[in-house]
Amino acid sequence: MSAGGTGENEPRDEARAGALAQAEGRVARALREMGQSSWLVSVLAVVLALIAGGVLILAANREVQATLGYFFARPVDFFAVSWQVLTDAYSALFRGAVFDWQAPSAVRTIRPITETMVYSVPLILSGLGIAIGFRSGMLNIGGQGQIILGASFAGFIGYWMQLPVGLHLLLALLGGALGGAIWGGIAGVLKARTGANEVIVTIMLNNIAIYLLAWLLQQRWFTQTDSNQPQSAAVAESAQLFGLLGPQFRLHAGFILAILATLAVWWLMERSTLGFEFRAIGENPEAARTAGISVVKATALVLIIAGALSGLGGAAHVLGTEHRLTGGIAGTLGFDAITVALLGRSRPLGTFLAGLLFGGLKAGGVLMQSQTGTPIDIVLVLQSVIVLLIAAPPLVRAIFFLPRPGGRPPASSRRARRQRSAAKKEVAA
Repeated sequence: MSAGGTGENEPRDEARAGALAQAEGRVARALREMGQSSWLVSVLAVVLALIAGGVLILAANREVQATLGYFFARPVDFFAVSWQVLTDAYSALFRGAVFDWQAPSAVRTIRPITETMVYSVPLILSGLGIAIGFRSGMLNIGGQGQIILGASFAGFIGYWMQLPVGLHLLLALLGGALGGAIWGGIAGVLKARTGANEVIVTIMLNNIAIYLLAWLLQQRWFTQTDSNQPQSAAVAESAQLFGLLGPQFRLHAGFILAILATLAVWWLMERSTLGFEFRAIGENPEAARTAGISVVKATALVLIIAGALSGLGGAAHVLGTEHRLTGGIAGTLGFDAITVALLGRSRPLGTFLAGLLFGGLKAGGVLMQSQTGTPIDIVLVLQSVIVLLIAAPPLVRAIFFLPRPGGRPPASSRRARRQRSAAKKEVAA
């Protein structure tokens, strides 16, 4: 009976394995399509997101709503007020993110771009880690948990140990990378050894990291403080990332770290043998295995390195700006980093620029809300629309009538060409 039961289950197991392989193949193809989409598609996605945000800004504005009441009587009022509202909102967004020409001093004039750079540091570092996973055919959704572990390791080393300036900072950064690597490595080893779905595992690890930090902040041996608030002691100055432009600005050495990490990831993925193996398993794991690549080792290393980069982002966040651990230390950085990697087409330079863009949206959104009353949630809408459009490149191409990848024109263009050809033949006849 036992042997018979096992025989009956074998077809079911094979069917499940086949279905899982097909699903993974579809995910890999989708990731490749996102990664291979034109830079123009990414730019147009941002443009469409700004248009969608503009519609919401107008819908939330009371003056615009008032002009709609007599639109057919005087439509000019509606368009004039709408233009003024959009100009004020996006002008404030730009002044808060890049250059504030209305600021009363030179320092405050250039401070917005430095704030954008500050906000972009953890996004770039974590985005680079997630981009490595995407190019390797893996959906690493665990950036949030890896950032939390990296921040926890780095923060604890930063306020618990007393070391010389350079050594203390280096050890705290390495601790942050180690914390993220451990958290990413758990998912990597489980996928490599057991075939566990990395999406489910990393999502669960995100929740575990959140509750683990909440528990740690209740332990005095960890927080090193008698405060009743769920927060740790402040990071020692010897472990803080030093400023780049003096005390009047918050810009710190973490931005240099983000630049170096971008260059390192470019070399890893484009010039190293290990990067070739990562890309090979992302394209076709079976072909990579046939070519002699250890898929098990490469799969584990992808998520370990990705976790180390996200952990480094968490370390830069706590050592550069926050200076102490709290329950919300990661905010939404891990999820925003997924958008950054998608917008950057999983390429180092693209991810770096996308991190700057999202840092600018965060920095500029504050000024936009304070000066124009525009809800800061509009920034979240912009990010969400960008994700939607980046995840569906054919939709952007269809809206702007762009050719398909490989130079093949859309069906409407081919149909029009055939009609013109037929018309010429009729005229010639």
